[in-house]
Amino acid sequence: MTDLQPLMALLSHAESERDEALAHRQRMREALDGARAQAEQLIAYRRDYEQRWGERFAQPGGVQLLQSYHGFVTRLTLAIEHQGRVAEQAERKLERADETLQQQELRVASVLKLIERRVTEIERQGERNEQRQLDEIASRAAWNRLAAATTRF
Repeated sequence: MTDLQPLMALLSHAESERDEALAHRQRMREALDGARAQAEQLIAYRRDYEQRWGERFAQPGGVQLLQSYHGFVTRLTLAIEHQGRVAEQAERKLERADETLQQQELRVASVLKLIERRVTEIERQGERNEQRQLDEIASRAAWNRLAAATTRF
């Protein structure tokens, strides 16, 4: 099994990297979900704000109130657009994390396949050695029988 020690170390390292990639992917998924949720909250808030102020504008009021409303809605719209970009960036990061995870899983699978082949090779070599020993024992037994038969005559 000492022939497998380097491969087992490689497997352990590959599994560790895969686990790190999986954890990173999970963090990216949570970041994306949070960014999307925040964007939805901002949109809902703007909708609610516009509805409330729309009702206020139906009442008599001043121009200053209207300017304040437009200024806030403009800033809120910019915040919504910014949050949309944050969500898009989080989505791209999640896609990269998915790709990295896939590569790490492929690496683990490759190392496992290599270990499987090496174990099969070691087993075959052991079978060949065993067969060689059995053949040698049989050959010696045959020679011993032959030698015993010739010494009797």
